[in-house]
Amino acid sequence: MNPFCEIAVEEAVKMKEKKLIKEVVAVSCGPQQAQETIRTALAMGADRGIHVEVSGKDYETLGPLQVSKIMAALAKKEEAQLIILGKQAIDDDCNQTGQMTAALLDWPQGTFASEVSLEGDKIKVVREVDGGLETIKINTPAVLTADLRLNTPRYATLPNIMVGCRKLCLETQEARKQSSVNVDMFVSIKLFP
Repeated sequence: MNPFCEIAVEEAVKMKEKKLIKEVVAVSCGPQQAQETIRTALAMGADRGIHVEVSGKDYETLGPLQVSKIMAALAKKEEAQLIILGKQAIDDDCNQTGQMTAALLDWPQGTFASEVSLEGDKIKVVREVDGGLETIKINTPAVLTADLRLNTPRYATLPNIMVGCRKLCLETQEARKQSSVNVDMFVSIKLFP
């Protein structure tokens, strides 16, 4: 699991422990091997995982836009109120998925979060920006992206790893093809004069 995503899972689990959220659902898009990411999230404390199986030619072209489309479709289907993602991929350092997901859902976003707290019905986000720190307050539903300073992820203990494996075995019916979440994997760009 990407370190930024690990931080995002940790923040979600901490929010659940504080009874600020009801359920933590880990999502991974990719071939069969992507279940390892879900297994790690379950061992960290996620309640369940959804593996959106993307393979073959679709996997070869899987990028931030396609992942964002999948995340947005799942957010609608699951009636999510908060999506927490890692701030960027570690293979190409793109930090696009969180922003694109928020745009597709028309939700506010708190990117590069180094501190998150609830204040009434708003989420207070301290963001790491080039000039230092910026504090914003956003309504829910919302999308957050986790920066490195947000928290230190817990280590998964052996008992939790075993629980995660059992949860994953029980949740295999949650594995979905990208077609079942009704997502067009084609990328098109329109240029306007």
